Amino acid sequence: MALARRELLLGLLAAAGLPAHAQQQADGKPIRIVVPFAAGGGNDVFARQMAKGLGEVRKSGVIVDNKPGAGGNLGTEQVVRSTPDGSTLLLGHTGTVSINPALYKGLKFDARKDLVPVAMFASSALVLVVPAASKVRSVADLVKEAKVRPGLLDYASSGSGTGGHLTGELFAQRTGTKINHIPYKGTNPALTDLAGGQVQMMFSVIPPALALVKGGRLRAIAVTGAKRLPSLPDVPTVAESGLRELAGFESTLTYGILAPRGTPDAFVKTLSAQMLQVAGGAEFQSRLDVEGAVPLLGGPADYAALIAKESALWAGIVKASGASVD
Repeated sequence: MALARRELLLGLLAAAGLPAHAQQQADGKPIRIVVPFAAGGGNDVFARQMAKGLGEVRKSGVIVDNKPGAGGNLGTEQVVRSTPDGSTLLLGHTGTVSINPALYKGLKFDARKDLVPVAMFASSALVLVVPAASKVRSVADLVKEAKVRPGLLDYASSGSGTGGHLTGELFAQRTGTKINHIPYKGTNPALTDLAGGQVQMMFSVIPPALALVKGGRLRAIAVTGAKRLPSLPDVPTVAESGLRELAGFESTLTYGILAPRGTPDAFVKTLSAQMLQVAGGAEFQSRLDVEGAVPLLGGPADYAALIAKESALWAGIVKASGASVD
């Protein structure tokens, strides 16, 4: 497994036009990685782990700067407006890069056009959970219940426009069901009400939901990735439900680093190679597992292609659902 990962990394380095030792070269330029969310969440954890590894590879300072606000738009815009000299980068994910441009009205920037993908390093699925006392034990049970009781099932999310909200919209569209979205101000209050039976289901980020599953207060019935997760090996994917309308169902968040448009190509290529070295290491990948994520390594072109694909998917879901944030 380690050999295969090393061969993949060397292939990515070669594709970037760099020798395998390029990641060991240091230019001494300090870097600031802006995380557009508060400290302590998955975005912050990934950024700090990446900063630690990059600092060691580059032999120079790499710091993390949390700039939360406006669903990630505040910190993202700060990076967009920064000097494109490689000193300021963004820890981006699907929400800030692919969903927000379609969701937020009146944005004065477009992350898809104003930022340059450097490298992607991880993908995180959501887990579909129901109260432990619920009769629902599978995705098939849930869809049957939703069709028998149209408009009577409520699903929680951590807020309007979040991955959990829009995954619920995607699920409803694919299954032809009507379920009601109940937005909360954060994941924890949503999970608390779910465990208490005030709502019937939720597509949640994994770490906080997993704690309640292990504590016997929630039941995990599916994960939204293409494959089962190491942290939940007995929980099937949504696509494994056996329902034809959910074949190929997938909803994940991609994490990566982006730079302001205009950042020199040579710097982007070198930094991409350095990032992929860090992300391919056992220490970094072990941290991903703790956060319920899996490795997803790709350079600038791969990341740009995935952003375009995800942007098209979520723009369609946002439009169909009528979701918007002023």
